Amino acid sequence: MPKRLAAFAGIAVLATTGLTTTAPAFADGPTGRELLDKCNNGTDTCVFHPSGAPETFRGDVHQVGDTYYNCTGTPQRSTIKWSETTGESNSFGVSLSAEYGFSEVFKVSIETSYSHTWETSSTFGQDSNVDVPAGEKGWIERSTEMEKVHGQYEMHFPDKYYDHYIWYQDFDATGPVKDAAGQITAKTAAMSDDEKSQHCG
Repeated sequence: MPKRLAAFAGIAVLATTGLTTTAPAFADGPTGRELLDKCNNGTDTCVFHPSGAPETFRGDVHQVGDTYYNCTGTPQRSTIKWSETTGESNSFGVSLSAEYGFSEVFKVSIETSYSHTWETSSTFGQDSNVDVPAGEKGWIERSTEMEKVHGQYEMHFPDKYYDHYIWYQDFDATGPVKDAAGQITAKTAAMSDDEKSQHCG
């Protein structure tokens, strides 16, 4: 479930009086998505504060392109042509490429903080060689270069929104590193009897 906080550490700022009081615990309040939809759409200010630099990592290993079946009695080199588009994900399951106020705030914050743009998708492909022994199959596997950002939205409202002027919302996003090949590996294995029957006649 999205985490929602009524002001930071449970503190609500009462702008009309200048007083600070502890916000009571309550079940009634906006969902995280409702808060984000208010970003620059009813707020005086809405900013995203990244928590540390983006974390880079490689995604799960998976096959790209077709499998080559060597039905001959000699080793064969096959060139497998492949292309793959990798998208992004986040804690609310919405695309940051869409024209949401909070998505634009997020992307501007990343560019300002780390001097590079946030990629909502990246396409990479190449022709990869695989040397396949006689009677075996060969394919290409890839693990994509990714980055993850964790942070928090800070939203200030001109009037009380669910009894508070200031709201914070945690947010995580994961996206591909632009133009990164990732780790590409050629793999081979023996064909099963069913594969030999299906592909080698």
